[in-house]
Amino acid sequence: MGIRGRLGESWRAFAQAFRSRELRRLQLAGAGSTLAVWAYSIAIAVYAYRADGAKAVGIVLFVRWSLAAVFAPWLALFADRVSRRRVMLAVDGSRTALVAGMTVIAATGGPPMVTYVLAVLMSIISTAFAPAQAALMPSLATTPEELTASNLALNTISGVGMFAGPAIAGVVLAFSGPSLVFALTGAAYAWSGLCVLGLRPDSPPETTGESAILPQLLAGFRAIGADRRLQVIIGLVGAQMFVAGALEVVIVVDAIRLLHSGNAGVGWLNTALGVGGLLAGVLGVALAARKRLAGDFRLGLVVFGAALAILAASTNFTVALVLFGVMGAGSTLVDVTGMTLLQRAAPAEVVGRVFGVLQSTMLAAIALGSLVTPLLIAALGARPTFIAAGLLLPLAVLPTWRALTKIDATARVATEPLELLRAIPIFAPLPLPVLERLASLAAEVRIPAASAVFEQGQAGDRFYVIADGAAAVEIDGARTSTLGPGAFFGEIALLRDVPRTATVRAIDELRLYALERDDFIAAVTGHAPSREAADSVVSSRLQAVTAL
Repeated sequence: MGIRGRLGESWRAFAQAFRSRELRRLQLAGAGSTLAVWAYSIAIAVYAYRADGAKAVGIVLFVRWSLAAVFAPWLALFADRVSRRRVMLAVDGSRTALVAGMTVIAATGGPPMVTYVLAVLMSIISTAFAPAQAALMPSLATTPEELTASNLALNTISGVGMFAGPAIAGVVLAFSGPSLVFALTGAAYAWSGLCVLGLRPDSPPETTGESAILPQLLAGFRAIGADRRLQVIIGLVGAQMFVAGALEVVIVVDAIRLLHSGNAGVGWLNTALGVGGLLAGVLGVALAARKRLAGDFRLGLVVFGAALAILAASTNFTVALVLFGVMGAGSTLVDVTGMTLLQRAAPAEVVGRVFGVLQSTMLAAIALGSLVTPLLIAALGARPTFIAAGLLLPLAVLPTWRALTKIDATARVATEPLELLRAIPIFAPLPLPVLERLASLAAEVRIPAASAVFEQGQAGDRFYVIADGAAAVEIDGARTSTLGPGAFFGEIALLRDVPRTATVRAIDELRLYALERDDFIAAVTGHAPSREAADSVVSSRLQAVTAL
């Protein structure tokens, strides 16, 4: 398929992400939350500066980031234990109440320390929102392309919020004070909550039956420790966020000290960063069709770092604007592909906690990057620091090159088996990432005409679905039915742990996809709706066998 065809497919998936009522509401909730976060960040910094000076700004920001990083993995447990919709509603309700308190204190001249405490609490509570949102999205998407497009749309919204939120806050602060920005932030959080409220209720995730709190809290870390793919993705995202934290300092130093463009230059460079991310989001719909997510993830890291390193050689403001736009585009590639890869790779029962660990890593890395960079600039100078920070990402990619290549191979969606499995009632209720994982495990099998796939009375070891050809079902030597493309068989022996109840023989050459017993059992019995559908299918087929 040519580039025009791939882009057409991608745009259709992107549009579907908005046509879907559920995905649209989830993304509108994300828009309200993102605008609030960025506008509020400007307002609390201005409030702290006016109340207690520059030192208070640094302390408040550091405490917010560091405590949020500490609590993020633990609060993410809720996303894997209760309804994700309820988690998001609870977060939005709490944030609305907290920011309302901050508004009253700021408007009435109350004690700033109380405002700081409420600000820190809000940052901590907010860490539960993104894991719940990321864990809920795969259950609302219907295709791999739609999931990627939905993540892309959400990231585009974040890119808009990154410069729209501060811009709105800046305009309001020019005519009023932080209290009005706090009030608008509360309205945005309330809007987010209303959008979430409109989502259909979701069932709590399936649990493993583990009751002790500490093992549950550590499950995300255990999942990451057991999966090299997750380690590589989270490690590289952490490295990128470290450089993003450094960039917060770099923007100021580059604009004022090196480019001599003053405070206005800081704003323009921030805008270029956001616009680059936004344009990459609009053009990035091609990601949904390329299906080379790990390769694009790697490309985003290299582009982001290389642009920062090249910035050290530039003294031209226009060139700097272009380079910041390129960094914004690279950041979008990393964000979209990294989120989608984690959604596909993380076990469904702990995906919320995996995203909690990711969020903690990101917050800690940003805080560390913003803390270390001024020290490096003082010791090495601005330009050498830019080069060192920029080269960090390409150098981090090199030792993980082979691992990322393997991730790309395993992350590509097996389209044909995915479509076949999704049409089977047993698998239809499964979340998309679980179905993708099953499709990747399905082995293609060819059976010559007149040969048996398995014989009646044999032990069951595989589940089968027909891709091409026809097969006869024989019981005690007599043909009872004929199966064609899309038909499935083999589930009775696996689910009831009994010998094969019939012989299945190829009428003409058969092309099948087969799932091993353990993979089939784990997927079906670990998800209540699929388990109920499987029991219904098995009961119906056993009744038919008994009636013969």
